[in-house]
Amino acid sequence: MDKNNLIELKVLGITRSEVQAGAYALLLENADRTPDAARRIPVVVGTAEAQSIAMRLENVVSPRPLTHDLFVSMFHVYGIELEGVTIYSFKEGVFASMLHLTDGKMAVDIDARTSDAIAIALRTGAPIYTTPEVMSLTSYEWRRDGDYKSQRPVRLEDLPVEKLEQRLQHYVAKEQYERAAKIQKIIARKTNPQQSGE
Repeated sequence: MDKNNLIELKVLGITRSEVQAGAYALLLENADRTPDAARRIPVVVGTAEAQSIAMRLENVVSPRPLTHDLFVSMFHVYGIELEGVTIYSFKEGVFASMLHLTDGKMAVDIDARTSDAIAIALRTGAPIYTTPEVMSLTSYEWRRDGDYKSQRPVRLEDLPVEKLEQRLQHYVAKEQYERAAKIQKIIARKTNPQQSGE
């Protein structure tokens, strides 16, 4: 796996609706963040994947192996190492990722859903990366001292990025995924105006 020009990410956390199931958003941020600033990427994930990721983040052990645990067990049995995961594409509101596997003799890249790739990476301790292009298209800037003022915006495009993120999480919690995808695209356009012709 060529790490050149890739940006390492860390899993910041996952939001869960306390009211209804099936509404989750995974938050990633650049590993070289500072205490006062970061670039964050919100990723909408499914229920099973969200639960699997949350269990790993909270160090909860399932009484029986989950699907992602099974993959990791198979890696161990057959001497396969997950060298890393790369989120390599973002098109029409959907992220795509690659698992970089090796048995010491042969290296193989396998396409995967981003939620599955991250759930497996968390279990193996493998690093998670993305490309500068995906980071540019999908991330927003978080600042500890950020003061996003707005003068009564009437359009989504007029809202500050922090408010858009709050709306994104709200729509995910309400399982309104089309609206969530729209918000995510607006965040990408606002933080990367040169990419607005996407």
